[in-house]
Amino acid sequence: MKILVAGATGVVGRRLVPLLVRAGHEVAGTTRRPERAKALADQKAKPVIVDMLDEAAVREAVTAERPDAIIHQLTDLSDEDFAANSRLRITGTRNLVDAAREAGTELMIAQSIAWLYETGEEPAVETDPLDPKLPPYKGVTALEEAVAEMPRGVVLRYGALYGPGTWYAPDGAIAQRVRAGSLRPSSSWTSFVHVDDAASAALAALDWPAGPVNIVDDEPAT
Repeated sequence: MKILVAGATGVVGRRLVPLLVRAGHEVAGTTRRPERAKALADQKAKPVIVDMLDEAAVREAVTAERPDAIIHQLTDLSDEDFAANSRLRITGTRNLVDAAREAGTELMIAQSIAWLYETGEEPAVETDPLDPKLPPYKGVTALEEAVAEMPRGVVLRYGALYGPGTWYAPDGAIAQRVRAGSLRPSSSWTSFVHVDDAASAALAALDWPAGPVNIVDDEPAT
């Protein structure tokens, strides 16, 4: 299968690309930073330099590749700029879906989040309602609704990512807050997922039916 990974040099993307290559797929990966092209080439993926907020550039890139599937792992959180991340979810996803449909791509798999459900006493399932009062709601719902326009759109609602390169790594933002004493225990529960499992789920989702799927560890933690 010919696969385009959008956000291929991100924390999940850089683990996903080798899995896809080893599975025998022909892989191209996007990055907006030219200096990251070599890392993709070293993983035996074709680098595609494109800014996902540039509608014309996205259309040109997807048309040139004409992938069978697009795996959307786009985020913009390295500087904890949540407004930028929401803009990427809304505008970047819109551009990617429109370009994919124009190019005849059948499948899109997209990264979403699993901590947007309304509060309840039991673990949330995919049919539970999302909470419009939470800040990520606008960006997440725009992303998921756009992906649902695809002939087959699979949404991966990841738990909080942990592992190398994440906020929960020893050098990550959350660990720094713990050491600084600015983050204290609370009674709320969070479902986590290791970045390697997140990447493995994206590979497996090539065979999954359309719709949202919670991708989390089986042991939530406070």
